[in-house]
Amino acid sequence: MSLIATTSDLEKALARLAQAPFVTVDTEFHRQSTYYPELCLIQLASPAGQILIDPLSPQLDLKPFFALMQQRNIVKVFHAARQDIEIIFTLSGHIPEPLFDTQIAAQAVGYGESAAYDSLVYKITGVRLDKSSRFTDWSRRPLTQKQLDYALADVTYLRDIYLNLNKNLEEWGRQTWIKEEMAVLAAVETYKLPPEQAWKKIKGQQRKLHTPRQWAALQSLAAWREEQARRQNLPRGHILADDSLIEIAAHLPQDKQTLLSLRSLRKPPRHRLDINALLQLVIEAGKNSAHQGLPQFAAYSSAPENNKSEVEILKLLLKLIAEEHNLAQKLIAGGDDISRLAAEKEKADIAAMHGWRFELFGSKALAVLSGRLALKFDAGRLLLFEPAAGNGK
Repeated sequence: MSLIATTSDLEKALARLAQAPFVTVDTEFHRQSTYYPELCLIQLASPAGQILIDPLSPQLDLKPFFALMQQRNIVKVFHAARQDIEIIFTLSGHIPEPLFDTQIAAQAVGYGESAAYDSLVYKITGVRLDKSSRFTDWSRRPLTQKQLDYALADVTYLRDIYLNLNKNLEEWGRQTWIKEEMAVLAAVETYKLPPEQAWKKIKGQQRKLHTPRQWAALQSLAAWREEQARRQNLPRGHILADDSLIEIAAHLPQDKQTLLSLRSLRKPPRHRLDINALLQLVIEAGKNSAHQGLPQFAAYSSAPENNKSEVEILKLLLKLIAEEHNLAQKLIAGGDDISRLAAEKEKADIAAMHGWRFELFGSKALAVLSGRLALKFDAGRLLLFEPAAGNGK
């Protein structure tokens, strides 16, 4: 199959695909050295056919593709949709709708925690995919036949997966649950992160932060890095690594010598830093612990000693509930959610305290934390029971 490289050919191909009630979508891109992804290939399929689009072609305008993404009578089916949607949103200013993410759907009907695409293809269709082209350079032209075959398989088998999962969701009565997840994917806020909220994306040893002043510094540092990365179109880590931000916030250096002596800053960053501006940012941030959007300190620090046991108990409860209902644990609650729930109890503003998650897990978690319910092992099985009655449930 050849690439569609002109606008007129694209319009004709999309008209054919749009005759179906759904279209499967995937993209290939590069982002190793930039903040914004470079779109290199678009794959589409529907029951009416399949196509490959070359967004790098100078003779092609993607407006017809973006228009298709907005047709509300056609479901746009992705697998692990977030990065694909982010690219489409960045380029067009609009989020595809309506959406269906097969990874989330698979987690809701018993396909495990990760629900990887190749695994789903094998379990549902019996086909084993060749994934050897996964880390290829999609910006080079011409693409090889092996690359084209790999790319096309990411949407052709997705048709079978969508039909299978959609049927399972209906049979299991979990379509409403998936709608809630799709609403998150369809929210502009998911992709348009304010710089002051950038600290939420930081990964690393955040248990090093023990005071509100340190958290305020981390928020300011993350916002500064986010703005620099966007302005220079560089990956966040090329400005300053997550570990560097955490170490600076933990130590709150008040002079240049102390700042430069930090272990994570001894190795020069990939791009030149304005050390004086960075130091001033830390000093100012350290004076103010009332920054907008910061969490309650106890929730995002490492669990206090008196909460660690509660965290472990809640993890056991989460495992039990997930297994009972054939759900992926991460679809119910993440690690941060568990820590917040242990620390804040009923005041925790997390997904597990709302909707179907609260009914399945949140309500029982509060009961366990208050002692109204407890966990025990019986003949090798983990059971939830009422301590007063002593009966397993």
